[in-house]
Amino acid sequence: MDTSWEEFRRRYPNLAREIEKKTMYISVGGVRWEDGEDYDELRNPDAVSFLRRCDTDEEAYDVIDYLERRGEISKEYAESLRKQVRERGVRSFGSRKPMGYYLSRYYYGEDV
Repeated sequence: MDTSWEEFRRRYPNLAREIEKKTMYISVGGVRWEDGEDYDELRNPDAVSFLRRCDTDEEAYDVIDYLERRGEISKEYAESLRKQVRERGVRSFGSRKPMGYYLSRYYYGEDV
């Protein structure tokens, strides 16, 4: 459906008002991709990809600080990542990616 915002607002005034005020706003903090989908973790790693390389919670905090300082993640997302590390630990993002993970996964095609 190809509709302008003005037309949408005219047809659905209450829904448009809720969207504009973000009354039912839910922030998406991450996306998990299934094998074979369009996400290329090797060329476009996200914050979780980097955090899964960490051994300790302290390393995770350093990575989050670095990504936030470079502007690669927002302040809000950085805070949510820190909260998750604080409450559940770095392993809550997934198992650790060992040395050679990308070589095994993308060159040899093995599941690591």
